[in-house]
Amino acid sequence: MQTITAERGRPATLGATPEADGVQFAVFSDHAERIELCLFEAAGTVEAQRLTLPRRGDGGVHFGFVPGLRVGALYGYRAHGPFNPANGHRFDASKLLVDPYATRIDRPFLYHPTLAAPPSRAIDTAPLVPRAVVEGAEGPAEPLPFRRPGFTYELLVRAFTQRHLLVPERLRGTVAALAEPAVLEHLTRLGVETVELMPLAAALDERHLSALGLTNAWGYNPITHMAPDPRLSPGGWAEIRRTVEALHARGIRVLLDVVLNHSGESDRFGPTIAYRGLDNRTYYAAAPGDPDTLVNDTGTGNTFALWREPVAQMAVDALRTWVTRAGIDGFRYDLAPILGRTPEGFRPDAPFFRMLAADPVLAGRLHVAEPWDIGPGGYQVGRFPRPFLEWQDRFRDDVRRFWRGDAGMVGALATRLSGSPDLFAGEGRTPNDGVNFIDAHDGFSLADLVAYAERHNEANGENNRDGHADNHSWNNGTEGATSDPSIIEARRRDVRALLATLMVARGTPMIVAGDEMGRTQGGNNNGYAQDNEVLWLDWAGADEDLCDFTARLVALRAAEPALHADRFLNGADCGGTPDVVWLGEDGGPMHERDWRDGERRWLAARLAGGPSETPCDRGEARPAPAVLVYLNADRQARTVRLPPLGAGLAYRLELQSDRPDLAPRPLDPTSSLTVTPRAVFVVREVAVEAAH
Repeated sequence: MQTITAERGRPATLGATPEADGVQFAVFSDHAERIELCLFEAAGTVEAQRLTLPRRGDGGVHFGFVPGLRVGALYGYRAHGPFNPANGHRFDASKLLVDPYATRIDRPFLYHPTLAAPPSRAIDTAPLVPRAVVEGAEGPAEPLPFRRPGFTYELLVRAFTQRHLLVPERLRGTVAALAEPAVLEHLTRLGVETVELMPLAAALDERHLSALGLTNAWGYNPITHMAPDPRLSPGGWAEIRRTVEALHARGIRVLLDVVLNHSGESDRFGPTIAYRGLDNRTYYAAAPGDPDTLVNDTGTGNTFALWREPVAQMAVDALRTWVTRAGIDGFRYDLAPILGRTPEGFRPDAPFFRMLAADPVLAGRLHVAEPWDIGPGGYQVGRFPRPFLEWQDRFRDDVRRFWRGDAGMVGALATRLSGSPDLFAGEGRTPNDGVNFIDAHDGFSLADLVAYAERHNEANGENNRDGHADNHSWNNGTEGATSDPSIIEARRRDVRALLATLMVARGTPMIVAGDEMGRTQGGNNNGYAQDNEVLWLDWAGADEDLCDFTARLVALRAAEPALHADRFLNGADCGGTPDVVWLGEDGGPMHERDWRDGERRWLAARLAGGPSETPCDRGEARPAPAVLVYLNADRQARTVRLPPLGAGLAYRLELQSDRPDLAPRPLDPTSSLTVTPRAVFVVREVAVEAAH
């Protein structure tokens, strides 16, 4: 039998920390009367012993040292205290609790109604709850040196390789599959600079999904924020670390999508698995004057009170764990306004942000915010502190509306192509602080955006009420799948035009894995509950021509500072010429009447070359060949004149999105250029000898 002592306890280090002759345990609870450490037999099915943690330190930490215990030991906690929901307390010793600081669990989380049963119907939940595993620490993993993310590829791990025939079957759907040669070659072929992995932390299905026979495929319902989900990473941290190293070897950075705004314990009717049982009143935000009603700024039933120091520290420690154990280069934060929300509202200097900036491990990492949630003041685009990048829904919506043919969108599109200075020009921020995307995991796929005018989410079991209702989408003449070759070609043309628009805009571009190969979700714009072929990528049916076109766009953007420069377009002098001239049909600047023309559905610009970082208006830029961009969302062709050329320069049509098969070709600068309908043209200024 094991014993426990406080004489060698370490309350400053939460979790289970092995030493040469035993294991330190420490867990936070400011309101529990006592906490028991539950040790399990090696098979994990029988609770062998309970030991009361003997000391409660400053700040509500219960801790103790168990001599003789070894790495691999299985454990959980039981917290004793009042079950008094009116005061925010939900202690119930019949509930086995998972350590929030666990770095490994022995099985996945599965929902069962018993987990939510009140003490009056108490049943020991130990058979239903994963056990935490005592893990040893390896040497710290090494992220790559800091660099902006560049072209980013959002990726759902399980769906990405589940149907990939060149990945060994035993690895499909796992983190390890991302290190397979065929997968790495695909990412390299596209020119991916950063992969953004959707959540890997161990998560629990929502209770309504269990009743419907569905599962949460996205993983935005975590319980243990520091432990990988065994379904995604059967090999634990070693598997993730090897995969990150394989991506790093290709020069690809790794962002991890983290959900620090809530836990999978849901509302007051949800399960008691970790935070609720340890200290419901501290971890969760409650309605003013009503401790039993949890704030639901997340739409999931609960919201972490991240203005409280123990909660913010847990979030920071979770991030540190992913960096030090796996070499993760940075994070994308789900519903990020909650990270900065206090009882007084959102604050860019909120406790979590201050702790993040002061942490030596995290301060130099990449940080990307989803800058909206459903709480009060939940739309915070442009307000996050440096060095945060932010997802850009205004780019998404304005680009979609322009290509759908909405009236009066030319000015809005020009703003988005310029790097969205209306949102990010201030306090030292730059266009690359905005993450531009046409679609993300949440919503229509790119192919579905031009094939469905309405959502079709019946398979989610919510009578098609879930998901966004207003998608700024269009179907090109018929809703959904069709065999009409003209409609199929129109949709492909629109997809290419949308991708091209993304790649000629200032900012950080992002696509969703599979959009480059024509993935469809059958019109489902909320695929979170579809762990099946709705989400699984169809590698056998990949549109290889679209893959090639996407790679060509990425390479063109990388080669042209005029397309990727990290400075806002505002007409400033850039090597003796304005950094941007918005062009009219005559090759000169647009007139005021053109900007006011609500029926105008095309836009053209001359983008000056020059160094990518130096502000043009400092007089430090050097003259360089420019790039012309033409975007025609009209159903009619447009005939335009090209602007005058400098000495020794010629024009070359580098890319025509409606004819991806055409090679670059020279243009006669004295002749008119016909910009075809529903297409993006990119024209480069080149030296005369290079034009042919």
